[in-house]
Amino acid sequence: MAERTFDVVVIGGGAVGENVAARAVQGGLTAALVEHERFGGECSYWACMPSKALLRPGNLLAAVRRMPGVAEGARLDPAEVFARRDAFVSNWDDGSQVDWARGADVEAVRGRARITGEREVTLGDGSVLGAKHGVVVCTGSVPRKPPVEGLDAVHVWTSREATSASRVPGTLVVLGAGVVGAEMSQAWARLGARVELIATGPRPLPRYPDFAGDAVAEGLRADGVRLHTETRAERVSTVEGKVRVELSGGTTLDADELLVATGRRPATDDLGLDVVGLTPGDPLEVDDTGLVSGVDGEWLYAAGDVTGRALLTHQGKYAARAVGDVLAAKAAGRPVDTTPWSRYTATADHHAVPQVVFTDPEVASVGLTEGESDRHRVLDLDIAVAGSALHADGYTGKARIVVDTEREVLLGVTFVGQDVAEMLHAATIAVVGEVPLRRLWHAVPAFPTISEVWLRLLEEYGL
Repeated sequence: MAERTFDVVVIGGGAVGENVAARAVQGGLTAALVEHERFGGECSYWACMPSKALLRPGNLLAAVRRMPGVAEGARLDPAEVFARRDAFVSNWDDGSQVDWARGADVEAVRGRARITGEREVTLGDGSVLGAKHGVVVCTGSVPRKPPVEGLDAVHVWTSREATSASRVPGTLVVLGAGVVGAEMSQAWARLGARVELIATGPRPLPRYPDFAGDAVAEGLRADGVRLHTETRAERVSTVEGKVRVELSGGTTLDADELLVATGRRPATDDLGLDVVGLTPGDPLEVDDTGLVSGVDGEWLYAAGDVTGRALLTHQGKYAARAVGDVLAAKAAGRPVDTTPWSRYTATADHHAVPQVVFTDPEVASVGLTEGESDRHRVLDLDIAVAGSALHADGYTGKARIVVDTEREVLLGVTFVGQDVAEMLHAATIAVVGEVPLRRLWHAVPAFPTISEVWLRLLEEYGL
C-alpha cells in the first residue's frame, strides 16, 4: 500500500518533468516530482544553459572582430567565462528549483524512483508513492558510448564534463561531430585548447544539409580546430598520463582530455519497466498525448528525450504541457481532443521541430531540411541583403526553404550564418500555421535586417 498518494507522480525533475507537474497542478491535481540528482535536470546544469554560456563570449568576440577598428587585441578571459557559466547554473545548486516547485504547489521528492506496480512508484529508501491518475516518466537521456576498444578503461569527458570543466585542456580530442561535438569543439578552441575533431562523415553535422556542415567546418577551422573527416577511433589507451586515440587512417592523437560526443539514448535502464512488460533501456513509445504504448490501462505516460521522439528541451517541455493537460482533463471527466494540433497533442514533433546549433556560424532549422517528393521544391539562396552586409563585414550565410508546391506552403526552413537563430521562430510560425506563400508575401521584412532574405526567397519562388 502506498505511504503517500498523489494524483500524478512524475519521475524526473528536469525541465520536462517540471512542466508536466506544473501543468497538472494548474489543472487542479496534486503532483509529486521525483528527482535523484538535481531539480532542473540536464538542461539547466550540464547542457543547454552552460554550453551556451561557454559559446556566447566567443561568438561575441568573433562578431566584434568582423567590424573594422573595433576591440583590437581583445581576447577571452577563461576565468571570467567560467564564472559567468557558473552563475547561470547557480554553481550547481538546485535550491532555487526546489523553491520554484514549492511555489508551484508541486511536491519535490528526492530519491531514485522505480515503477513497482500499476500507478505505484517505490523510492530507493523503500517508501512508496501512489499515483491515482498516472505516472509520468521524464528521465531524459544519457550519453551513448561507441564500441571503441579500450574506451571503457580510460577517463573521458561526456557532455557533462565538457560544459562544467573550469580548466582549459592543452589538447582536447572530440569524438563525434554532431551538435555537441561541433559546439564544444568551437567553445574550447576559443578558450585556448588545441582541438582535434573526429567525424565519421565528410563534414560536421551529418543530419543537416551539406551546406550547413560545410559552413560550420569552415568556421571551426578558422578557430584552429583540426578536423579528421571520414575516419573513426579504433582504439583508445592511456599513455604517459594522456589519452591516446588511434584512428582508422593510421593517425594517432594524444589528448589531455577526450570528449565522447557520439549521441544520446533514453534513460530507461533502471526504472522497473520490466514490471509493466516493457524492455529496460528502450525508448518509451508514446502517442501524441504522451500515453505509453504496450501497457495495460491508461496510466503510464512519458515526455521528453525518454520517448526518443525529439531530443530537445523545448520539444520535451511542449510534450510535457500536453501530458499535464491530458491528465487534468481525464481526471475531471472532460473530453480529450486527440486530433492534430489540439492542446492535448504534441503534433509538432512530426512536422515542425525547431533547432539551433549555436556554433559560429549558427545553424537554425525547422521542419524538412530536404525535399522528400516531386511535389516538394527546394530553393537555396545566399544571405546577401543590406541587413547582413551591415551586420558584419564579409557576412556569409545561406538560406533554404522547402515548399509544398500543391498547397504552396512551407514545409521547412534552414538558415546558416552569423546570428540567424533569432529568425527561426518566424519560420516556425510559417510552417506550423501553414501560411500560404501568397499571404506570407505580405509579411514585409523590415529594412535593413537579415530577415530581408525572406523577400528574396519568395521572389526566387516566383512571387
